[in-house]
Amino acid sequence: MRDPLSLLSLAVAAGGGTMDGLPGSALVAAGITLLQRSVPLVRALSGRRAAIMLPPSPQFLVALAASEGRGAVLVNPLAAPPEIAHQLSDANVGAVFTIEALAGAIPEGLVTVLLDQAPRTARVIQSGTCREVDLGSHFGLDLEGEQGVRGSDEEAVVVYTSAMAGTPLGAILTHRNLLANARSTIEAAEMTDADHMLALLPLSHLFGLTVTAIAPLLAGGRVSTVARFNPARTLEQLEQGDITQLVGVPAIFAALVALLERRGGKASLPNLRLAICGGAPLDVALQDRWANATGTELRQGYGLSEASPVCLFNRVQAENRRGSLGVPFPGVQATIRNPDSGHEVPDGVEGEICVRGENVFPGYVSNGEQGLGRHGEWLRTGDLGVRGEGGSIAFSGVLKPMFTRNGFNVYPRELERAMLELRGVKSVRVRPIADAMHENEILLEVTGSVSENAVRDWAAKRLSAYKQPSEVRVVPV
Repeated sequence: MRDPLSLLSLAVAAGGGTMDGLPGSALVAAGITLLQRSVPLVRALSGRRAAIMLPPSPQFLVALAASEGRGAVLVNPLAAPPEIAHQLSDANVGAVFTIEALAGAIPEGLVTVLLDQAPRTARVIQSGTCREVDLGSHFGLDLEGEQGVRGSDEEAVVVYTSAMAGTPLGAILTHRNLLANARSTIEAAEMTDADHMLALLPLSHLFGLTVTAIAPLLAGGRVSTVARFNPARTLEQLEQGDITQLVGVPAIFAALVALLERRGGKASLPNLRLAICGGAPLDVALQDRWANATGTELRQGYGLSEASPVCLFNRVQAENRRGSLGVPFPGVQATIRNPDSGHEVPDGVEGEICVRGENVFPGYVSNGEQGLGRHGEWLRTGDLGVRGEGGSIAFSGVLKPMFTRNGFNVYPRELERAMLELRGVKSVRVRPIADAMHENEILLEVTGSVSENAVRDWAAKRLSAYKQPSEVRVVPV
């Protein structure tokens, strides 16, 4: 018989943490109640996956628990309708958990569950009929099971990524993958029930879900969500509140440091003990500026969606190596290998970062041959690195055709494929423009009988907000 705590949401409920002041156990209980009291939802999920399209909020835990323990597709609220439609179709989704403000982007024919008033009530919409479901008043769950039990090998979530060939692929993460990585986060970051995490990242991004939500909740800590990042408001919370942990991408820390420097003084952040940066390469100069302005080290980590996501980190127990991705996460093995032969290379020699461990995903929903490959048991990350003293790994470049913007991956072939669907476009080239604040901006070079406005309008309809071109150059034919 399966231990109930081998499921992600139930393990979180047993952790004793809170999100925006609400007990995680109560949020999970509300999601289970929703599933029990909604026949249309149960029918919609029969043999199909759920999807969650929500901003960072306690409702996310409700939706995760109501997904019947099966793979829930984590849809970025910034995604464009065509991107959403592809993900829901490819993953065979039967019901979508969202809020009223986002529901218009969901294709017709799917059961839609509105969680605006969760954990008190939910609205289930099917074929134009809306039913309100009372989720009750919950003070927790009576859970019996072994704390720290290995997660189930069943699907937990699906995240769309790795659009190297032009179409995003659905990476399947199991309960074991996510629980292993969250527990490794607790160990490497020394999280306890005394910690208070300010969750700035979208929970549809595994860096946000695992590190800023699941891990602190499992540790019994507090999580405060932020629907939209605002540098001034964030700095105010850090200075006046009791936030002990801050996690973000380089663009977030760059914005905070720039604000501090404009104020002309140093910040007083007496309670902040840990600042973690990931999602994109981190400039040493930014680490230096952050430390000078706050008195706190900015510790870099590295990971990818296919690995739940964290693989390397500058652990709290050791001195922070600025400019380094860190050492392997607890339970994760990492090597540097020749991209062609797959053989491990000596320290100091550049090669492909390869990883293995319980955090590594089992595969993609479809078209896996277009995704990341493997050297035997080792997942090929498509990123280049050099291992140095003490096993610390430094990032040195990418093999896969992509770059980052504000911590999100941008795949040129995906943008090119979308723009070639615009009538009059003959050819497309996407290039990154280095930018200190956002890592990269996007240059779109188009050849064809089309205007710049038409190109921008098409991009706005077809692509996520973070994939929108900063600069468009049109060469008429």
